[in-house]
Amino acid sequence: MLGLIVIAIYFIAMIAIGLVSRRRARGADNFFIAGRSGSSLFITGSLLATIIGGSAIMVTSSLGFTRGLTGIWWLLVGSIGLIVLGIFLAKKVREFGLYTLPELVEKQYNRWVALAGSILIVVAWTGVIGAQIIAAGSIMSVLGIGDPRLWMLLFTAVFVGYTILGGQHAILRTDTLQTVIIFAGIFGALVLVFSRFGGWSGLMSALPPERFTFPTGPQFGGYELAVLLLLVGLTYVVGPDMYSRLFCAKDAGTARKSVFWAALLIIPIALAITIIGMGASALFPDIASNQAFPMVIKEVLSPVWGSIVLAALLCAFMSSADTCLMTASTILSVDIVGRFKPSLDQRKILLFSRWGIVVLGVASLILALYLADIVTAILFAFTVYTAGLILPVLAGFYKDKLKVTPAGALAAIIGGGGVALVSKLLAIKYLDLGSLLISGILLFLVSFIDNRIRSQRLDAGKGV
Repeated sequence: MLGLIVIAIYFIAMIAIGLVSRRRARGADNFFIAGRSGSSLFITGSLLATIIGGSAIMVTSSLGFTRGLTGIWWLLVGSIGLIVLGIFLAKKVREFGLYTLPELVEKQYNRWVALAGSILIVVAWTGVIGAQIIAAGSIMSVLGIGDPRLWMLLFTAVFVGYTILGGQHAILRTDTLQTVIIFAGIFGALVLVFSRFGGWSGLMSALPPERFTFPTGPQFGGYELAVLLLLVGLTYVVGPDMYSRLFCAKDAGTARKSVFWAALLIIPIALAITIIGMGASALFPDIASNQAFPMVIKEVLSPVWGSIVLAALLCAFMSSADTCLMTASTILSVDIVGRFKPSLDQRKILLFSRWGIVVLGVASLILALYLADIVTAILFAFTVYTAGLILPVLAGFYKDKLKVTPAGALAAIIGGGGVALVSKLLAIKYLDLGSLLISGILLFLVSFIDNRIRSQRLDAGKGV
């Protein structure tokens, strides 16, 4: 009963923030990018809340349960990706002053490359949102509080509702509040798990020594680490949700500083979640790995603290889902609908965006109801996105030096993303990294051919 009361209070608070933010989200700038007024506090909080989503907590604790310390890599690659983003790209991204990643792609190449990237992002991010919904249903299923499918529907209705009402203004504020609750809940749970074992030494004596090996281990080798670094870590370097946070920053310095703060704060929270999963492995060795964190809530924590940690998990789910949903709907309305209907005014673009939030929310819910495994869902989305778009965008920042062309970028998006899709549908193990390599080959090979053809035409026109 206490858990239900906490959930009800949390839902009411989120909708209230959406209602309060509604009056500040009437223009396109305010709705899509919070008027470019985000401070370091709000941008850092929103980045953390987006990254430490419900799926991230469930996956990291699950990997801690099965693999031990190496489970930390699921989030640690994000910290590495953010450091790269902060050093090389964060200031450049903010200085473009855009709404979305595809708008940046259009500036780098042309509108057709941007359109291909837009479609790829919307499809992939629907899968990411679906993974958050699956995570929420899994939590409620283990805790045994009602039908998980009903909760999935209710959670979706709440985060879709406050996103429609307040846009980015609501998201920046709800995300920052959610980050505070997430950190309090996670570290509180960690303290209580440690108390069961008498500290770190007790946990070490309760588990096999191989669970404490790092950076690799018996179940996690160099290839698996490379997969995470490239297919997951790169989504933090070039990610539509990461960039949407940077576009909201009040200036380039704020954007860069926020990225570094987020990269630093991810490390302790990733370690805490992994250790909680390891503790669950020692306490409940017979459960499924995806039940690790919910079982700690159910069996280790007191009813009061368990309710607080449950709220933290729900915050994690909501905060990641709302940002991904807002990002995808903005791209759908601005970069896809707006491209085919350039005469639309701001009022109609906002209307399309709000309907896009509903459509994508429903699509993500339907996908979540049919998919059962969080890791499969999110890796599917990340692999297709990374293999298709990452290398063209990174090369686009240095396109004059690298001599990449729109034709090469388009070939990389279609070829790399298509091969990645096949690799996941047919479960071809080594083709996931291979698809990224194919994307790079297509990018530079087609660009080289394109440049040669252009050069020959130019020479012919000069009569050479």
